Amino acid sequence: MRIELPLKTVSLLNMREHFRVAATRKALHRRTVQLMFKGKERPTLPATVTLTRLSPGTLDAHDNLPSSMKHIVDGLADWLDVDDADPRVRWVYAQQKSQRGKFGVIVEVAACGIASNAGEI
Repeated sequence: MRIELPLKTVSLLNMREHFRVAATRKALHRRTVQLMFKGKERPTLPATVTLTRLSPGTLDAHDNLPSSMKHIVDGLADWLDVDDADPRVRWVYAQQKSQRGKFGVIVEVAACGIASNAGEI
C-alpha cells in the first residue's frame, strides 16, 4: 500500500517554538494519518513501513529525519494497533528532493516474512 500525505515535516530536535505551535503540528500529523488510513486494510505483521520525506531541503538521516516523522509514526502505529517500538514493525526512513514549495510524506506499508533489524534507520 502506498499513500502520499500532504504534510510538511521539520526536525523536532532543533525546533524552538511555542508549545501550541508544536501541539497543533502533532495533532495535524496524527489526524491526517488517521483520515488517510481510515478503512484501509492493515497488513499482517511483521511489516515494513517506509516513510519518504518530500522536501526541497534535506535533513540529517541519522537523527533529524526520524524525528521529523515522529507523530506520523505514532499515527501509523495507532492504525496498526501496535506500539511504535514493536519489533514486528520495521520503520525505514528516506528522503527525496522535491520542487520548491512542494512537501509531503510517502508512506509505503508492506507485509514481510521476517522482520529482521527491526527499528533500523
